[in-house]
Amino acid sequence: MAVGLSRTIGGRVIPSERPGHMMIEKWNPLGSIGVVSAFNFPLAVSGWNAAIAMICGNSVVWKGHESTSLVSVATTKVVADVLKKNGFDSTFTLCQGTGATVGEPMLHDARLKLISFTGSTNVGRHVAREVSSRFGKTILELGGNNAAIIMPDADIDMAIKACTFAAVGTCG
Repeated sequence: MAVGLSRTIGGRVIPSERPGHMMIEKWNPLGSIGVVSAFNFPLAVSGWNAAIAMICGNSVVWKGHESTSLVSVATTKVVADVLKKNGFDSTFTLCQGTGATVGEPMLHDARLKLISFTGSTNVGRHVAREVSSRFGKTILELGGNNAAIIMPDADIDMAIKACTFAAVGTCG
């Protein structure tokens, strides 16, 4: 999606109700954004957020979950190497640590215009309060517990396998 979006990011020309006028939609980068990812799916969550942020012209500060530090470090190395090879320096930065030592300061840092947080609903409420208190923006993905609705006509064996994989097969 991000690769396709990068070709259309220029915006749109929109007709106006005023004769002889038009409106132009233009996307402007925010600057630096923060991404705080949870233990499950740490690489995917950071990648989804970082790819879209970077094609929009933003730099990314990523705080991976403390239990997935090696994934965070390895991912950052690969991304940094690819970016550097293509002429981009310092657009993807890792700040690894706990929520208290790294995550909390990110919430209060006005240089991070947007914080994307994936995790629990309780922590998400805290993130929303703190970031909004400085008029920052948030993107929150909270409290997922792999809910599923299995219809009466479903293949139960297949549904159990799919639900089990969805719940534990992609958890960090």
